Amino acid sequence: MSTSETRQKGQRAFITISVMLASIMQALDTTIANVALPHIQGSLSATQEQMSWVLTSYIVSVAIMMPLSGWLAGQFGRRKIFMISIVGFTLSSVLCGVAQTLPQMVAFRILQGLSGAALIPMSQAILLDNNPPERHGRAMAMWAMGITIGPIAGPVLGGWLTDDYSWRWVFYINVPFGILSLLGIWSFVPETLKRRTPFDFFGFITLSLFIGALQIMLDRGQIQDWFSSTEIWIETIIAGVAFYLLAVHTATAREPFINPALFKDRNFSTGTAFIFFVGIILFATLALLPPLLQELLNYPVSTAGWVTAPRGLGTWIAMVLVGRLGNKIDIRLVIGTGFVLTAISLWQMTGFYLQMDREPVVVAGIVQGFGMGLAYLPLATVSFTTLAPHLRNEGTAVFNLLRNVGSSIGISVVQFLFVRNTQIMHSRLAEHVTQYGSKLNGAPLDMAAVNGSITKQAAMIAYNNDFQLMLILTIAVMPLILLMRNSKPKPGAPPAQVE
Repeated sequence: MSTSETRQKGQRAFITISVMLASIMQALDTTIANVALPHIQGSLSATQEQMSWVLTSYIVSVAIMMPLSGWLAGQFGRRKIFMISIVGFTLSSVLCGVAQTLPQMVAFRILQGLSGAALIPMSQAILLDNNPPERHGRAMAMWAMGITIGPIAGPVLGGWLTDDYSWRWVFYINVPFGILSLLGIWSFVPETLKRRTPFDFFGFITLSLFIGALQIMLDRGQIQDWFSSTEIWIETIIAGVAFYLLAVHTATAREPFINPALFKDRNFSTGTAFIFFVGIILFATLALLPPLLQELLNYPVSTAGWVTAPRGLGTWIAMVLVGRLGNKIDIRLVIGTGFVLTAISLWQMTGFYLQMDREPVVVAGIVQGFGMGLAYLPLATVSFTTLAPHLRNEGTAVFNLLRNVGSSIGISVVQFLFVRNTQIMHSRLAEHVTQYGSKLNGAPLDMAAVNGSITKQAAMIAYNNDFQLMLILTIAVMPLILLMRNSKPKPGAPPAQVE
């Protein structure tokens, strides 16, 4: 091997490491904070429903910023935008760590999402540019395996940091990743050519207003008593008008923000519908489990981390298996199997109870992680197999946008239903208990203790109802598989978008 080849190979390795550090940092943030949410809630004096804002604000800001990041990379250069994103994500992580109030935390999480939106798609693009075509498959496999470290290590790392130090360290941990990644990108990644292209700012603004207003309405509806509140009416009207303007603009503009030609492709339309519900199921479950384990089952935060980590392991095993299957089996069968396993895991979760040990949580987590991993990668591939090459960049942006919107809506809805159903079930259970109706060992019952027990039982039933709702959604969406065509990828089809 010549000196130049050795140098090129070494540079390629450093670029890969630097890019992977940024990807792992962003992937870690999808799970590492979840296990610490009950501790953050206590520190910020927030309700469990309000804590959903910490998750949804981040997801929505990522969804809004991701389509814009590609245009910015063309205008100013991918390397420059990638470095700015790393700096912004790292600094906003520090700000999240020092937040003293809920509004501060939500604002810093929005900043974190806006900064981090570009990290995953740009890291993927840099790796593709950094490797010759014959190494693209290996590079994407390495990239996919790397970002699955987040779902596996995130809960364990978050639990350990929160238990031994403070919940603030689940955000501070991003600092060393960010610094090392920034130095590597600055030293080894070349700048790309700038491409001055038009951007549909009207479509982007109306889409952002629609998503933002809808999410605020869902997040604040329960607190404001829904449509008894003027605020909720205003947010609903803004969301409705923005959606109408977006729909009309998309249908009439010469170069709209969302190309309607995308949805003429049956596989892509079906895939985006699927991924919307995958976002609901995946992230809603991740939002529900930590408070269930820590507040109802009294698990220490580190134990909660260890109990939820096998879910990521199931996803990793599924990715390895899907990679080996390749085109040897009908991809629709793989997706269907993944959804069936996900439904089985949710059915198991509807039977959770207050006296259970760790085994049901671990088993259901592994099955669900395996099912989601088995469905997600083939779904992300088949959605683009028949899509015209010139639509693929827009297609990947819309695909990820709908997954993020589904995630944020799912989190808001299950948290609203949890609060509402807890109150309803508490009222129903309390109807059968009075301080005169029963005695324990000849003494009147301690009504405060009884009320605490009823509250826990009501909350457990509310969690089970949420899991049941997701089970119904999973079963309801499965027939869409029949609309898909099992086609082999066209030349130049994009790799699966894994986040």
